[in-house]
Amino acid sequence: MAAAFAAIGGKWKLTLLYWLAHGESHFAGLRRRGAPITPKVLAEQLRELEADGLVERVETGPVPARVLYRLTPYGTSVLPVVEGVRVWGEAHIERTQGAVAANAAMGCAEALT
Repeated sequence: MAAAFAAIGGKWKLTLLYWLAHGESHFAGLRRRGAPITPKVLAEQLRELEADGLVERVETGPVPARVLYRLTPYGTSVLPVVEGVRVWGEAHIERTQGAVAANAAMGCAEALT
C-alpha cells in the first residue's frame, strides 16, 4: 500500500492520470480542466508522476516549444485503479447526496486515444 500511495497518492495524481487517460495534453490544457490546481502544484505532481514512470513529458521542439504530457504504457496499468476510484466516488456521492447520472463515457479502465 505504501508504494502505491507514494506513486499515485498525491492530491491531484489520480485526477491527472484520469485526464491523461482521455488523451495527451499540454500543461495549460491540464490547468484549464477547471480544477483549482496551482501551476506550482501541477508541475510538482507531473514531475512526480514522470519520475515514477507513469507519465512522459514530450518536448515538441526547441524552447519555448509546447510540452505534451501523456501516459506511458506503464501508466496505463494503473487505469483500472483510477476507474475503480471514479466509480466508487460516484457511488459515494449517490449515497450521501442523492442520485447521480452515471456516464459510462467518463470511464478510463483503459487508455482512450
